[in-house]
Amino acid sequence: MPVAFWGAAASLIVALAAALGEGRRRRRRDLDRVGWVDWRTVQLAAIVLALLLISIGLNAR
Repeated sequence: MPVAFWGAAASLIVALAAALGEGRRRRRRDLDRVGWVDWRTVQLAAIVLALLLISIGLNAR
């Protein structure tokens, strides 16, 4: 199994964590307490990286 698949799995875990972070940000009680991490951008970058690594892994076989 190519290393790219392990990287893709790690990237999907990061995307899942970013989705959880975005959900927590949306449900916050104090609207003035914004965070400094843009979770949507982190999630999108992780998903794009996972797709890229899966493509590399499939073409390397």
